[in-house]
Amino acid sequence: MSSEIRWVENVAILVVLFGLSACVTVEKRDLDKVGRAARVLVYPSPPDEPRYAFERAIRSSADVIPEEDESALRRALTGGSGATAERLNKPYAIAVHKGKIFVSDSVGRAVRVFDVPGQRYYKVGDEDGQGKIAKPLGIDLDGQGNLYVADATQKVILVFDNEGKFLRKFGGPKQFDRLSSVTVDDAGEKVYVVDIGGVSSDQHRVRVFNARSGVHLYDIGKRGEGPGEFNLPRDVALGKDGRIYVVDGGNFRVQIFDKDGKYLKSFGSVGKQLGNFARPKEIATDREGNVFVADTAFGNFQIFTAEGELLMFVGDRSEQDQPAGYMLPSGIAVDEDGRVYFVDQWFARIDVFRPYKLKESEGYLGARAKPKVAKK
Repeated sequence: MSSEIRWVENVAILVVLFGLSACVTVEKRDLDKVGRAARVLVYPSPPDEPRYAFERAIRSSADVIPEEDESALRRALTGGSGATAERLNKPYAIAVHKGKIFVSDSVGRAVRVFDVPGQRYYKVGDEDGQGKIAKPLGIDLDGQGNLYVADATQKVILVFDNEGKFLRKFGGPKQFDRLSSVTVDDAGEKVYVVDIGGVSSDQHRVRVFNARSGVHLYDIGKRGEGPGEFNLPRDVALGKDGRIYVVDGGNFRVQIFDKDGKYLKSFGSVGKQLGNFARPKEIATDREGNVFVADTAFGNFQIFTAEGELLMFVGDRSEQDQPAGYMLPSGIAVDEDGRVYFVDQWFARIDVFRPYKLKESEGYLGARAKPKVAKK
């Protein structure tokens, strides 16, 4: 049986399993630069109007840096010319600012930066000093592009500027029990840090700090199953009107709080149906207020309205390394143009999905530095 037939059959199986038209499909066939047939994966599938298209995958510095610059990087890193590009090891969380893609790599012990418009690649926190990173998990960026890193080993939040210069850090073992993620508002005023807790810990909470001074302001939640209580919280995202969305992993739901931390409502429950959660992990919001939730067990991300009504899902659990197929997804982010970035730890890659009406050449990720003209 040909791979083309198997691919079509897999799509049909997904339709039967989920009963919705949000799975992948072939929208058209084009010719890529080398003349091979290229599939365009769109979501949801016809006859529904497509909302997103799979755009690209990023696995290493070679996906960003032009070939001549990549060769120079190899020589600089190894003193020779035989090294390969720097690949992701075990990516976890992701954040994006004007085409710069920041990815925490827990095995690489650094935050890797793929500057797509600038065609550059660099790392943050890999050098000795106060800004040395031990085990980066959650990351986020404020409106100026300053980077906030949750270091699970050191139990601190480290802050860097957009180019990776260390600025400050705060926290420590007295402030955090089991550090998981960090979220900062656009103004760079408040930082929301998730203390995930554990079986033997009661510290299941979101801790809020002054982003500039590191002074602790207040906490949201405590261990429990009731409204406003958490069991193994995972991540925080900020939505419209300052709303705070918290992934309450052990209670299989997303809880919504107002800008002051007052409980409003929750959505989701444990189950196998769309709109349920099995192992929700990270969360993001877009400018329209929609909420994107990564689910490790489902191998997908689901998109909800700001009030928690399911809109669609993208992706499926897969043992094969392929677009929109995931074994261990974790981080998710939405950029200024509406592109969605989804991290898979197992396959060590980032998938990028473009709003269907946005052209590939548009937006920050569509921008490219002018190619260098070879000297004669």
